[in-house]
Amino acid sequence: MTSKPSVRPEIIDFYARSDEAARLSTTATGVLEFTRTRELLRRHLPPAPARVLDVGGGPGTHARWLADDGYTVHVVDPVPKHVTQATAVAGVTAELGDARSLSAAAGTYDVVLLLGPLYHLHDKTDRISALREAARVARPGGLIAAAAISRYSPLLDYIATTGITESAIQDGVRDTLAQGRYAGQRGFTVAYFQTSTELRAEITAVGLTDPTLFGIEGPGWVAVKAIEKYTGANLMGTDMYEAALAAARLAEPHPALTDASAHILAFTQA
Repeated sequence: MTSKPSVRPEIIDFYARSDEAARLSTTATGVLEFTRTRELLRRHLPPAPARVLDVGGGPGTHARWLADDGYTVHVVDPVPKHVTQATAVAGVTAELGDARSLSAAAGTYDVVLLLGPLYHLHDKTDRISALREAARVARPGGLIAAAAISRYSPLLDYIATTGITESAIQDGVRDTLAQGRYAGQRGFTVAYFQTSTELRAEITAVGLTDPTLFGIEGPGWVAVKAIEKYTGANLMGTDMYEAALAAARLAEPHPALTDASAHILAFTQA
């Protein structure tokens, strides 16, 4: 018998200690990520009521508005704290689980979301397993939405927040740009950063429809983050925030700008 996969303990520990429930609501870049993700999902989702499986759904941040929109939402997450938080959201159910080995029966969901799992799986075989599981539990023709963190986001983030002149920082960024792997040495946990080309290739490798890819935050997130970092201002609702949101929308038809976002969102069909 094949043993079930396990999530790396440092990932569980990171999310047990951090406040993921507040991440998308307390800074302008977080709100930009949330607003654009919701906007893109609403554009592609089938009408409610439809069954949504939110794999790696965390504390239920997206599950909450999906339930409010009339969808039937079930969250699967490997972090006990997140499952407790998601279960407390009205209209949402949740269970402990792993994206690579879902308990759901085949063809039971109209929508499967993978908004977090892919960027915590260093190995391609694990990412492929998660995508295969999403395809298995989706009904034929069902929507699958998978998010990645852009390979170039650490470089841009360092420019915006800490500078990049130190040789040690440059070496780390150089390695991440080359390999995609991140060991969790600065403010985050173990992660894997993808290019849009790589994300597309892994989705099609499991037999899913050639995906449509979007940059979530667009190219303006770096300026917003830099201003918040160096002035201490919260830019939510300001002209600068609105400019970044408009830029994200304008950038959508231009694939060359997709990887300039911090996150990439791919839509495909089972």
